[in-house]
Amino acid sequence: MSSIVIGVDGGGTKTTVVVADGAGAELASVTGAASAVRPGESARSADVIEQLVRDALEMAGHAESTPAAMCVGVAGVGRDAEYSAFLMEMTDRGLAEELVVLPDAMVAFADAFADEAGILLIAGTGSVAYGRAPGGKMARCGGWGPICGDEGSGGWIGRRALSIVTATADEREPATALLGVILTHLQAETPDELVAWAAAATVADIAALAEPVMQAAANGDLRANSLCALAAEELVIHIRTLARQLFTDERAAIPVALAGGLLRRGSYLRKLVEMRLKSAVPGTQLHADDVVPVRGAIRDALAMLARA
Repeated sequence: MSSIVIGVDGGGTKTTVVVADGAGAELASVTGAASAVRPGESARSADVIEQLVRDALEMAGHAESTPAAMCVGVAGVGRDAEYSAFLMEMTDRGLAEELVVLPDAMVAFADAFADEAGILLIAGTGSVAYGRAPGGKMARCGGWGPICGDEGSGGWIGRRALSIVTATADEREPATALLGVILTHLQAETPDELVAWAAAATVADIAALAEPVMQAAANGDLRANSLCALAAEELVIHIRTLARQLFTDERAAIPVALAGGLLRRGSYLRKLVEMRLKSAVPGTQLHADDVVPVRGAIRDALAMLARA
């Protein structure tokens, strides 16, 4: 059996695959297309991951090796149907001797807290929070997908930004810099072009609109700022809900970690979330280090290898 392991972080925007040795030292890393699992599309997600795994193994000089263990953390497998279908697809590909599939938030949680208690909030293309109580109980809040939920996420912000822009074009809303910012981002000339663009847009395309929205807010646009403030409020509610479920109430000492593209260190939305947490969840103890989900996947793969 080979002593190498694979960690995968598959999200709605990109997928990262890392090859590591038996001590956890990185041998190779590749990044590619999104692999989040959508209902009925588990094969597509598995295809993306399979190709990236093979690319990473070749880069590491182990193209002919079968890794001892692989942990795949991927968005969209929080429901039984999607989990079972994706697990079957990955198992059929035989990419490793031992395989575990987890929601992407769980591998991020492993990197943030290992086996300790805490709450992890992720906001990128989608949004979700996971928590572990001091006694070990786990709970999730959010993560219902782009149609039913993902409040405060890039997709959620992007959809609302489009509504604001079209309302501004109609003069149903006051003028806002968002109109010009969004059109510039999409390289569009008029608001009428948004209809065709939105009809063909993916969830990731719409989520990408969050970046120009945050930039407009940082530059002082009041409407963009109010949208970002509402997104921050929605995200903080995820943490407060888990604080009450797992830590008695929001005033208890609660380790909290923030992850995902929208909550990267220094981002406009992260600053709003951190500020709101001070009053909404006063027991928050913010995790100092960056959260690297694929590193958590490697950790779980090594743990599986140790058990084997």
